Amino acid sequence: MTSHDKAQHGDDTGPDGSAGPAAWPHRLSTKLLLLTIVSVLIAEVLIFIPSVANFRLRWLEERLSTAAAASVPLIESGEIELPPQLRDDVLMALGAKAIAVRDEGVSRLLVASDMPPDVDEHVTPSEVGPLAAIAGALDTMMEGGDRMLRVYGRVGDSPMDFELILPDAKLRAAMFVYARNVALLSLLISLITAGLVFFAIHALMIRPIHGMRRAMSAFAEAPDDPGRIIRPSGRRDEIGIAERELSVMQNQLHQTLGEQKHLADLGLAVSKINHDMRNILASAQLISDRLRAVKDPSVQMFAPKLVRAIDRAVGYTERVLAYGRAHEAPPTRRILRLRTLVAEVEGLVGLDPRADIEFVNAVAPDFEVDADAEQLFRVLNNLCRNAVQAMAADREGSLVRRLTVSAEREGSVSRILVEDTGPGLPAKARDNLFAAFRGAARSGGTGLGLAIAHELVRAHGGAIELVESVGGRTRFLITIPDQPVRLDEARQTIRRPA
Repeated sequence: MTSHDKAQHGDDTGPDGSAGPAAWPHRLSTKLLLLTIVSVLIAEVLIFIPSVANFRLRWLEERLSTAAAASVPLIESGEIELPPQLRDDVLMALGAKAIAVRDEGVSRLLVASDMPPDVDEHVTPSEVGPLAAIAGALDTMMEGGDRMLRVYGRVGDSPMDFELILPDAKLRAAMFVYARNVALLSLLISLITAGLVFFAIHALMIRPIHGMRRAMSAFAEAPDDPGRIIRPSGRRDEIGIAERELSVMQNQLHQTLGEQKHLADLGLAVSKINHDMRNILASAQLISDRLRAVKDPSVQMFAPKLVRAIDRAVGYTERVLAYGRAHEAPPTRRILRLRTLVAEVEGLVGLDPRADIEFVNAVAPDFEVDADAEQLFRVLNNLCRNAVQAMAADREGSLVRRLTVSAEREGSVSRILVEDTGPGLPAKARDNLFAAFRGAARSGGTGLGLAIAHELVRAHGGAIELVESVGGRTRFLITIPDQPVRLDEARQTIRRPA
């Protein structure tokens, strides 16, 4: 995006491309203040118009009441004709052209001066509805000023109807004065109300949101610094929940980044030693091949195991960088005799005679499993090696140290059980069982063994789970379903001639 595009779209970014503080017109607090002022003004307008309409009716009622107050003494005294000076004073005080009264169906003109030829509007203040009052007020303010009004109706408890003829010029002028005063007062009230609402919402919402924004920006600059993780304020409302969730997210991200850095450092270290290690193992492989020519029975018994162990080590060095960089190779599944595979694990698991650890291969001789031999060996080797290390750490001579591998079949699913009598897994390892660098069962461990075992078993479509882990008993269960048979391949096998 060019600088011109940024200017048009209001892109508030810092020099390094990160989000900087928003310009004043784009800030949430500015928008909130303007929205509050507009909302209060709209509310004042909704009150203002009915208020002006009500003022118009009250003004007319006051004039009608004043006319009635001046007319009643004249009616009671019977002096209908007033001296010209007094008549002019009465009409001038009311701003009217004529005053009349209707009593028992008879109308009498009490005071009159320059009677207008026509009346433009007839108004009965006590009978005007709200909508009609608003319409009349707007009409008077917009089109009035030179009209003649006939205002009539009863005043108080008097049985007589009083009538007043007057121009609307003074009414219109009074309405504009009233409207001006109400508008100024409404504007003042709007500003005060908007200010109070703004400061209240700013303290409750905007300021905490700004704090979270600053915390996110600071954390984004250095996510490896734990001091930049937001500290929740302890509020129990939605803002407090958002702060706590942000703190949890930043803690998890900080921990994940640390783990990724650990993985990167580990990969770099392994890549440095991988080349030399392969050369050393290649030399060991040549020496082990020569051992096969030695006729000593002991050498002949251990040489095949040594050769297989070195072959596996060479294969591991070629795949050592696969974890964290790529997925394991898909399993090459075959029908295996599990007891033989467990025997190989027993020979390479590193049992120390001084530790007095008993390895029990409880798999039936004819038990078969559909799996990748190398990958299943790695799974069992990781589980058994962890169990042996855990039991070897106990120095109490009277303890029973036994590692048992058994298996059973349920339909097309093979169930392999690895059980030991060790001290059990610690709580942290149980909570992060198959997570690398977090699920380590012992001090200094990486937890990679269980993470790799979990990945390999899942590649077989199976599952590995911790069934039990208490002092004196730890049980892992591996379930591996048989490889499904594809119908087209089975048909081709059946049709193939013998």
